[in-house]
Amino acid sequence: MNVLSLFDGISCGRVALERANIPVSKYYASEIDKYAIQISQKNYPDIIRLGDVNNWESWDIDWSQVDLILAGSPCQGLSFAGKQLAFDDARSALFFRFAEILAHVQSLNPDVRFLLENVRMKKEYENVITSIVGVEPVIINSALVSAQNRKRLYWCNWNVEQPADKCIFLRDILLEDCYALTDKSQTILTTLFKENEKSMLKRKKMGLIVSDHLCSDAWLKWWRKNGDFQAQKKYSCICNHAQKAITLTARQYASWNGNFYQLGDKKFRKLTPVECERLQTLPDNFTEGVSNSQRYKMLGNGWTVDVIAYILRSMK
Repeated sequence: MNVLSLFDGISCGRVALERANIPVSKYYASEIDKYAIQISQKNYPDIIRLGDVNNWESWDIDWSQVDLILAGSPCQGLSFAGKQLAFDDARSALFFRFAEILAHVQSLNPDVRFLLENVRMKKEYENVITSIVGVEPVIINSALVSAQNRKRLYWCNWNVEQPADKCIFLRDILLEDCYALTDKSQTILTTLFKENEKSMLKRKKMGLIVSDHLCSDAWLKWWRKNGDFQAQKKYSCICNHAQKAITLTARQYASWNGNFYQLGDKKFRKLTPVECERLQTLPDNFTEGVSNSQRYKMLGNGWTVDVIAYILRSMK
């Protein structure tokens, strides 16, 4: 199968194809974020890089041989969490580049399959997309196949039912022994030896990982003042007693955004990048190689792999 992935990010689509046991002959990817490309290249050096989607008419592709188009066009203008600029937001207007490419490929290969993902949005915006691609979306919550609540719309030109609930809970993806710090000196060890998360996992130094993600005293003061608002808006969550994490976002690199775990009266930690990879059902350390801030951002922008793999398996 020849696959064209638009807004490819860290190539979650490629992981999903592997997990769905769909062989790939050529995988073309359009992406402009240098950190996402770096991670994609690390994991899949054979991907054919196309660059900016705005330049699609100059791409050297045999368009008639494209079998599947994957896309997750930017959601900032469509999301309820944004300013509701819809397609007046230049990022969300990139959906129309997808629409142009889809129409072009369909003119040469009417049997091409496509899968488009985006956030839940106002019905009027959803209807614009539906009218152009010609199929109704299905809404799937990643919570059915992962430990993360993440409701997304999926437009594809084949039938998709709801996946079965795998009953995966937050406790299932937490790093072993990450429930508490073993001693305060481990924070110093983390600084002295500058161990990365992968080496700590190999050596089972879980306490080091936890301490490296501890929230500061200033954060605790801020949380006491703003925590109720943050939780109500679902920007942040203290998830000790939660069965599922809240949705990962591209802004979870910020100290105030994301899923947090309370270790004691005055100690909180953020879920680690590996734990966030698990929320997206990616392999451990898939995003290793860039800063934690970039890892959090690209995971928030990414797909829940097992949802995509489930949808792809439904292709006849």
